[in-house]
Amino acid sequence: MDLDFETSLVEIEERIEKLSQEKADGKAMGSELSTLKRKMTTLRKQLYSKLTPWQTVQVARHSDRPNIRDYIQGICSDFIELHGDRCYGDDHGIIGGFATMKHTRVMLVGHQKGRTVEEKIESNFGMANPEGYRKALRLMKLAEKYGLPVVSLIDTPGAYPGLEAEARGQAEAIARNLAEMSTIAVPIVVLITGEGGSGGAIGIGLGDAVLMLSNAVYSVISPEGCASILWRDGTKAPEASEALKLTAASLKELGIVDDVIPEPVGGAHRDPESTMAAVQNTLLQQISRLKRYSGKRLIEKRFDKYTRIGKFDTRKYAKH
Repeated sequence: MDLDFETSLVEIEERIEKLSQEKADGKAMGSELSTLKRKMTTLRKQLYSKLTPWQTVQVARHSDRPNIRDYIQGICSDFIELHGDRCYGDDHGIIGGFATMKHTRVMLVGHQKGRTVEEKIESNFGMANPEGYRKALRLMKLAEKYGLPVVSLIDTPGAYPGLEAEARGQAEAIARNLAEMSTIAVPIVVLITGEGGSGGAIGIGLGDAVLMLSNAVYSVISPEGCASILWRDGTKAPEASEALKLTAASLKELGIVDDVIPEPVGGAHRDPESTMAAVQNTLLQQISRLKRYSGKRLIEKRFDKYTRIGKFDTRKYAKH
């Protein structure tokens, strides 16, 4: 999947690939090849140092971006998947289970978008149904029972808005998760890995530490949805992206997220291995920090954290 703002990079990459093949065939192309590689590295750094919010949305949605299955394989030494919400069924839009990260046992839950066409259809493109949120809550309560920290990986365009999902209580399931997660007496670490869309994200996103990858996005509505409402024109999505303040830098400044994990130049899909290492290290640091608090203190600090969000101090803007 090529991004439209990477057109100049694609042309260089194609030239490098051609020269590499010619060099393999015995032709002397080493000098030009080295020059092109340096040029590509410099250009990529320039492009990714000044991404617009809309370009960041495109990177966050990249089809090769690591998904939850990749993270399970990359940061966990074992994973025992658990299924079902004990009420209706097993939703593949959210998966979860017991996992181990460097000898630290956790309950891992997260959205699953899928990679192949079949996987995407099975997981409904990461748009979970009510049973997905109820399954996630069941696993979090199980983690509380066994004293295990919860790690929640978010990557969804939003909760599924279909009639059947609404009939089975989509809004109630998300609201109940928020209420219950606010009082779970074990550490909850949340990481937005790609898209964090609306209630679909916050349904498993209330935590003691909320983290984002640097090219992830997190918003109350998609840019396209916002543009359709405000301008009646979905092509205004780039303008909506600017207004929504959905990038990691903006959200950290606003106090919505606590920390940002830098991605490799070019995005997580360019270098999944170093991304996995950074994610694992940060998650373990946060878990170690939060384990110092009692369950009661965690709940108190969690309450304080979320009641601070959205407060507006008029004194900052008062005329002198």
